[in-house]
Amino acid sequence: MSKLKLGPLPDDKPVKVTVELPATVHRDLVVYAEVLGRETGQPVADPVRLIVPMLERFMATDRGFAKARRSPQSAKPLA
Repeated sequence: MSKLKLGPLPDDKPVKVTVELPATVHRDLVVYAEVLGRETGQPVADPVRLIVPMLERFMATDRGFAKARRSPQSAKPLA
């Protein structure tokens, strides 16, 4: 079994997101959903539901982002 970075998806109210993905990224997202479904035993009906947890995981593990977020400069509004 592979060790995926995502676990089971929480069952919460869906949020509509409109985003354009390159075809290769969409194909990979579909395959990831299939693998995740096999790993967790919970089929992922809509691979788009993976986008939010993937972004959350990415931002939570990005050290540069965490450092910038803690920085006093990050509190300044963007021009």
